[in-house]
Parts: sequence; structure tokens; C-alpha cells
Amino acid sequence: MKLEISDGKLKIDLGDLEKVLGIRGGLEIPLEHIVKVGTEAHRTGWKEVRAPGTHLPGVIKAGTYYTPRGREFWYVTEKGVLVLELENEPYKRIVLSVNGNREWVERIKEAGLR
Repeated sequence: MKLEISDGKLKIDLGDLEKVLGIRGGLEIPLEHIVKVGTEAHRTGWKEVRAPGTHLPGVIKAGTYYTPRGREFWYVTEKGVLVLELENEPYKRIVLSVNGNREWVERIKEAGLR
């Protein structure tokens, strides 16, 4: 997975395997649509519906999930997540395992988070 900030957008480029497991191509989110960024994901529960995606407990959670909080995209394979809370986007939240998650929080904030 590769993240990039350019042209006022956060661009998330998923690798080939990530696209297959997450059943999704890349994402582009205008920075003004990111209302909150952090490193702690909400606990998941039985009220979530995965459609489509991949889930192996303790190994991977990837794809689109419909939760009481709204529609979310997850690609989590380990600890160290980046959590984006959004508005005016199809997803209310995006949760990703990324190297340097704390550094990405700062980069996104510096780039123009409200």
C-alpha cells in the first residue's frame, strides 16, 4: 500500500494482493473531507456486515463493512493503524495498516486537515 498527498488529496494506492483481498481499487480523498485522523480504531462487533471483503480473525480484515457508525473500508493486517473519519464521501471511515501511522497522522494534519 502506498499513500501520497498531492493536489489537495490523500491518494491510497493498494497493491495487487490488497486489491484482491479488499475487493477494491485505490482511493482518493480530498483533504477537506477528512474531519478527523488518528491511530486508534473502534472495536469491531457482531453488528457489522462485510460486503464484499475478506476476514480471518487475528490475520486480516479487509473490504467494505456496514456498521452502526456507517459504511467503512478496512484493510488491517497488523497493529499500527491509520484511521480517517470522513464526510461527504461514500465511506464514513477508512482504517488502514500502514508503516509510520503516527507520521501519516501528522502529515495529513499539516497538509490541510480542518
